[in-house]
Amino acid sequence: MTKMISDNENPTEPTITPRDLRRVFWRSFQMEFSWNYERQMNLAFVYALMPVLKKLYTRHEDLVSALKRHLVFFNTTPHIVTLILGITAAMEEKNRSGGGMDSASIDNVKASLMGPLAGLGDSFFWGTLRLIATGIGTSLALKGNILGPILFVLIFNIPHILVRWLFTRWGYVLGTGVLQRIQQSGMMESVTYGASIIGLMVVGAMTASMIDITIPITFGTGEAKTEVQSIINDIMPCLLPLLSFGIVYWLLGKKVQPLAIIGGMAVVGILGSWIGLL
Repeated sequence: MTKMISDNENPTEPTITPRDLRRVFWRSFQMEFSWNYERQMNLAFVYALMPVLKKLYTRHEDLVSALKRHLVFFNTTPHIVTLILGITAAMEEKNRSGGGMDSASIDNVKASLMGPLAGLGDSFFWGTLRLIATGIGTSLALKGNILGPILFVLIFNIPHILVRWLFTRWGYVLGTGVLQRIQQSGMMESVTYGASIIGLMVVGAMTASMIDITIPITFGTGEAKTEVQSIINDIMPCLLPLLSFGIVYWLLGKKVQPLAIIGGMAVVGILGSWIGLL
């Protein structure tokens, strides 16, 4: 079997082969099997990448460090996650061979890619393809045609599986080729810095879009009625989500367990809704 070896690699070091990428592809189907509220797809990402990490890092300490590195928060559209997996595999290979890549760069590139790709993937697969498949399948199923559910499954899954398969290979090739050219041009530090900025922007956007906190309290009656939430929005839009994010960040800095924070937020939300504050 022909191995995929980048130009800067030492032939004596472990390299990623097409068989390794196929194993990553098959493991990527369970991206939502271990979804959790703390770090979402992180466990599934590590599971999918594990064949590559075990091959690249033969020393136990290096393998443990790589596994822990990828246990950070991760979430994107599962149908196109193989693109990020392929790029990450290429970066890990560069890191293992001493090609100028470091763990911080790998984390930053992952964080900068998952948000934009999630926007594209959700729009196409969840917002377009699924609706088309549902419309065709439902129209036939309502007429008693057995092809309804069959076509629904085929119309949605054939493009999704094809994209997932192609992105595995393309992600790896993109990672090895582009990263090699960037290293040769001396721009790796600038790219890493830019990726870290984009990653922080993605986290900030997620804070504003995924956290929804409003206060339904009003003062006055009739046309003179004033909503507390509108006053807060005039001061700064999404101020309450930002404050909640800051409180959670502070609690994590105090080594409070994430599950305790989640439980506390649930209690506050229930009590606030019950008394009419939230």
